[in-house]
Amino acid sequence: MADHSRRDFMRNSLLGLAALPLGAGILSKSAFAQDLPRLDPSADQAQALNYVENASDASDHPAYSEGERCDNCMFWQAESQGCQLFPQNSVEPGGWCQSWTAQS
Repeated sequence: MADHSRRDFMRNSLLGLAALPLGAGILSKSAFAQDLPRLDPSADQAQALNYVENASDASDHPAYSEGERCDNCMFWQAESQGCQLFPQNSVEPGGWCQSWTAQS
């Protein structure tokens, strides 16, 4: 039964990731940080991805590595201080979540 739940979680996670480009399109190119409300770390989506406003607060998370911050993640959007994973919000540039991925 646990394997089935794990498979469901992975499938749903992959489907969510596949939808990210669609969600990113919601943000207009003219959006600025002051136009997007700051992501609340206690919000369900933020908690699901272990988002913290200060990356050093994630130092005990197994997925965290020193130097990982929102502003050096591939999902970061500098013009709006937004994140493709949280398209309706801005995030702290020095924040972190478990989906952090190096910019290419």
